[in-house]
Amino acid sequence: MIRTRVGYTGGTKENPTYHDLGDHSETVELDFDPRVISYERLLEVFFAGHDASYCRSSRQYMSAVFYHDADQKRTAEEAKAKEEQRAGKTVQTQILPASTFYPAEDYHQKYALQADSTVMGDFRRMYPEFRDIVGSTAATRANAYLYGCGELEQLQRELDGLGLSDESERRLLSRVE
Repeated sequence: MIRTRVGYTGGTKENPTYHDLGDHSETVELDFDPRVISYERLLEVFFAGHDASYCRSSRQYMSAVFYHDADQKRTAEEAKAKEEQRAGKTVQTQILPASTFYPAEDYHQKYALQADSTVMGDFRRMYPEFRDIVGSTAATRANAYLYGCGELEQLQRELDGLGLSDESERRLLSRVE
């Protein structure tokens, strides 16, 4: 189980918005079950998903891992060192203490899902309140598949549990095939 929300953290401005970010960074907050996926595995996916050696010119788009306790900090630092060794380059990712997370505006949440009226329509029928879509693990999974993330075999195993129409299932399958 993983749920994600897009938002802002790491700065001092209260209640930032996309157009008034202050000194925050755009981030993704992950709620995960460590019995299903480990923090170490999440960090592997994080480092595999971007060039962590690239130095961003703005704090808004910097590469960062925000940790919640000493164990997460240690694990993140070890993952960063492992990535530096693997890449043979200095990793620019900052390892920082988590601070208040401010969810981004609704139009930033589940962006690919919101762009697909068929799949989004299924979730609107299941969850009349948008905040419930944002909090849904199934919606998070569908959003990822709409971005083309994930393996076909994994999607096929999960498909029945997402509660989607046949048309929505076809749309997700077309994105990962």
